[in-house]
Amino acid sequence: MEFTQRMLTLVNLWRKLRAYVQLIRPINAFMMGVAVVVGAFLTDSMKALTLPRQVLLGFLTGVFLTGASMAINDYYDREIDTINEPSRPIPSGFVTPKSALAFALILIIFGLATAFFTNLECGLVAILAWLVTSTYVTIGKRTGLPGNFMVSFCVALPFLYGSLAMTREVNLNVGLFAAMAFLSNTGREINKGIVDVAGDKKRNIQTLAVRFGNRAAAALAAVFYLSAVSLSVLPLVWKLVSWWFIPFVAATDFGLILSSFMLLRNPSRENARKIKKAVLVFFFLGLLGFIAGSL
Repeated sequence: MEFTQRMLTLVNLWRKLRAYVQLIRPINAFMMGVAVVVGAFLTDSMKALTLPRQVLLGFLTGVFLTGASMAINDYYDREIDTINEPSRPIPSGFVTPKSALAFALILIIFGLATAFFTNLECGLVAILAWLVTSTYVTIGKRTGLPGNFMVSFCVALPFLYGSLAMTREVNLNVGLFAAMAFLSNTGREINKGIVDVAGDKKRNIQTLAVRFGNRAAAALAAVFYLSAVSLSVLPLVWKLVSWWFIPFVAATDFGLILSSFMLLRNPSRENARKIKKAVLVFFFLGLLGFIAGSL
């Protein structure tokens, strides 16, 4: 009996720890950290290799602040998630709302600390990113497309942040990659709105899918996906990257083009959910392409 109770305790502990990991969306947080590293390598790959401290601190800042924003987002979305995503940590009961906020606060402290340890400019940008994120979670999410732009700003910012971490100024070449990230992520945010229509209607969140329907939202999501694809040829034309950039970004472009057509053909909630997940993989391939192209 005692052994069984111990095993149950360990199982419950494991489930709770796993729930906290799920709360920060580890893939998203990791990708934001990688985006900072990519920004650093795009600015000066050789210098990035010789300054691991700045690169590591930048990576950790991206992971910590993204994880914190995800936890706070789930706190505010707990009622919506009861309908849209009941298996998430808070609606499932594995993490209490207060615990989620406390966990987010710890991550914020670590994230701002690593930012200011990098340099003053990075610390100030980290504060800006957090203010935009907080505005989105508390107010912006209900605005639909402006809220999508806020999220995409925070997704594109790590590239610029990586440049600041390296040189304390923004390399203009990095702006192109930030623009590609902004456009493609805006498409994904609109795509996500199709998935969350039921809960968003209940909370009066004015996404494009809620206001104009799934098909209109799918069309605009495709426009943003394809706009990002159209920019992907410029790094080669402007000789900003090596030829190693091509295979990774070709796969990303193909995936985004295919996703656009699939979404236009079938803008249902189920299909939009599949595409939303697939696009995240294409984003990661794109990040790898940016890294490979900078070497």
